[in-house]
Amino acid sequence: MRLGSVARAPLFLRVFLLMLICVGVVQLMNLALLIAVQSPAARLSTVGEVADALQRGADHTGAFDVKRTDTVQTFKWTPRAERLGLALATAMQVDPGRVEVHFPTPFLQRELVYNRAGIPAPVAPASADAARTAVLTGDFVASLRHPDGTWTVVRSGGFEPWRWFVLLWLILSAAAVAPFAWTLARRLTKPIATFAEAAERLGRDPRAAPIPLEGPMEIAEAASAFNRMQARLNRYVDDRATVVGAVAHDLRTPLMRLGLRLEGAPEDLRTACEGDIRDMEAMVSATLSYVRDTNTLLERRPLDLRSLAETVIDDLSDRGAAVSLAPGEPVVIVGNSAALKAMLANLVGNAVKYAAGGEVSIVADPDQVRVEVRDEGPGMPPEDIERAFEPFFRGERSRNRDTGGIGLGLPSARAVARAHGGDLTLKSREPRGLSAIVTLPL
Repeated sequence: MRLGSVARAPLFLRVFLLMLICVGVVQLMNLALLIAVQSPAARLSTVGEVADALQRGADHTGAFDVKRTDTVQTFKWTPRAERLGLALATAMQVDPGRVEVHFPTPFLQRELVYNRAGIPAPVAPASADAARTAVLTGDFVASLRHPDGTWTVVRSGGFEPWRWFVLLWLILSAAAVAPFAWTLARRLTKPIATFAEAAERLGRDPRAAPIPLEGPMEIAEAASAFNRMQARLNRYVDDRATVVGAVAHDLRTPLMRLGLRLEGAPEDLRTACEGDIRDMEAMVSATLSYVRDTNTLLERRPLDLRSLAETVIDDLSDRGAAVSLAPGEPVVIVGNSAALKAMLANLVGNAVKYAAGGEVSIVADPDQVRVEVRDEGPGMPPEDIERAFEPFFRGERSRNRDTGGIGLGLPSARAVARAHGGDLTLKSREPRGLSAIVTLPL
């Protein structure tokens, strides 16, 4: 009971708890950082150390970054920089105008602007030895101009150890929270991916198995609603197919009675009416076959589509039809062998009937296979291309059943293609002919 209640816990509660866990882990890491890290000590340097680095143009202690440059950046005046610049000049016994000192403003801190007129001028140290004992704290940039116009620049260098420690701690904190974030992301996206797969499966096979009712309460309710929708759609289609099939089946009885009543009619009238009755019986039989084929649950398994097409082509070739299949590699898809074979026979049979032959090619892309049946017949007007898939529509206007058919072949073929998650389209060829293109998912 407890496991079931946990499995049905609302998604909102799960997300909320995971977020609380993430926040708690981060706060614990911050608390541990506060306890473990030592208070960072201010970086201290003497004026003498900086003066030696400026005069030598190098620093062997590694405390400073020293380089030679042609120009230096101009900074705003500050009393502290002026005092320490004067101390550096005194320690090196050079003109104060050749020395520049600057203290960078910390990140996100506003740089102060001083009014020099209101601040008294600094007093130089009594001697060079006294100047060398002055202390510089924090980050600074000191520059010495040489007689040739170039500058030696000394910067307080490098990341301090405590900064590296804090950076490492931040990385560890992110690594500690990452599993919870990964779990949260998977729990949020997995149900969505499941619904996307179910919607795709429903488009390919309306009678696919329902979605399992598992996961959080919201997901289980959504899955249940999706399953009810799928069941209603199937019932709706079944009801319509049943009605159409029943009407087509019941039409046979009045047609038979009409045939019996025509026995005593004049010869010419009886002959004409019997021809119409045969046409109506053929339409009824085709309708029943169409309803049965489109409403039957198709058993699917992996099959080689090229081998299936070769079977159809060989059968028509044995009857003397001029049909051919372009060579290529085997193409394995998941489908119903009988339905796909009937679809291919329908399309290739149309090419033989209306163009005395055709060519079939099968090309596999990374995610789908394309079957194209080409002929060089009279083709079809552009306005009839899409109407050709309407039940009982015939592009051949003579209404002769022997030349035009019933008008259910292409609708049935498209129904098979769409039942397998693909589609069937027609395209006119130049200068003449027609292409029937079937796309099926791999």
